[in-house]
Amino acid sequence: MKILMLGWELPPHNSGGLGVACYHMCKALSASGADIDFVLPYTAKHDVDFMRINAAHPQDVASVQRSGIAYDSFKYTKHNGDIQWVDLFGQTSMYEESVARIAAISDHQVIHAHDWLTCRAALRAREASGKPLIVHFHSIESDRAGKEYGGNPMVREIERMAALLADRVIAVSEHTKRGMMREYGIPGDRIDVVHNSMDIGSMDPLDPDNAYTYLTAMKQRGYRVVTYVGRLTVQKGVPNLLRAFQKVIHYQPKTILLLVGAGEQYYELIELSAQLGISQNVLFADFQRGKRWRDAYAIGDLFVMPSVSEPFGLTPLEAIGYGSPALISKQSGVAEILHNALKVDFWDIDEMANQITAVVQNDALRDELHSNAYTEFVNLSWNHAAEKIMKIYKQHAEGSRVLA
Repeated sequence: MKILMLGWELPPHNSGGLGVACYHMCKALSASGADIDFVLPYTAKHDVDFMRINAAHPQDVASVQRSGIAYDSFKYTKHNGDIQWVDLFGQTSMYEESVARIAAISDHQVIHAHDWLTCRAALRAREASGKPLIVHFHSIESDRAGKEYGGNPMVREIERMAALLADRVIAVSEHTKRGMMREYGIPGDRIDVVHNSMDIGSMDPLDPDNAYTYLTAMKQRGYRVVTYVGRLTVQKGVPNLLRAFQKVIHYQPKTILLLVGAGEQYYELIELSAQLGISQNVLFADFQRGKRWRDAYAIGDLFVMPSVSEPFGLTPLEAIGYGSPALISKQSGVAEILHNALKVDFWDIDEMANQITAVVQNDALRDELHSNAYTEFVNLSWNHAAEKIMKIYKQHAEGSRVLA
């Protein structure tokens, strides 16, 4: 079955979990019989042999990423000193025009689009080709911006319009499905839930020597390490983790918090750790890839995902795969499928602190938590998700639209 897949990023040029999920999902879909043309907004080299990758526009990754880190226009300085404005909506408009042209001449049977950045292009592609459209939401704007703020109204309208006009909607969790029903009034019977997953065979092995040598030395002196890996944004709830950690080190002073990630809250969180008097126990490691990313999970005695609203959340699964038990927010999609993990409401700072303290004070508890979680982890597979998506493809391809 031929699929026109629309996405904004793929590894190694990804800024978060969206690209990772798309990569592994497409790999499993290909193994299940999908013939995929994946359209990106940039030109770059990808080590992919299971699908064709097309560039919607002849620009490099950096050009997209300059505008892809914010919703609104902003300026940057070019190498020659000129000031240039970049607009993410402008990027989506260029993508839209190119995708419409591609769709008009493609012989695909189904269009599968990921998240709001591709939604307008997806609707144009359906108009140009007459083929059914599946829109796949990995997050919605109220998740990213916080329910009390609502987020960017233009993004919200794009999401609402795409969900209403698509032939079928896929959500990565029941959490996201409920959000779409609440925020956009989408009937629940139009939304299929297909959880993200993880394949143990896709994980790169750890090297014997951990890159965080200073933390290795600290652990040899009796310290314990709590890790967080993810974007530093309002959605992720890291301020609550810092407040909980203040209580943890009151009972267990020899505990280090390692924060791996970047985002608009970076400097705010540095200031907050100083205000809380815990700076000496908090390490900011910025965004990492490769070995330093893997080793951040491996060095931890406990991984914490304190998200305010997490559509799914792959990071706890990655942490478990690399040797750490996990404490996850109940307000997350991964909590629906991961049973052998500690769980806490994102707002319950006292309980978060209690659970962290219990693990860092008790090695036997830590080992049992990880052993049980790992047993569950090894049975996960993207193949299960691919089977569900292929079924959706077939249902809609059989009733393909015909252009008037």
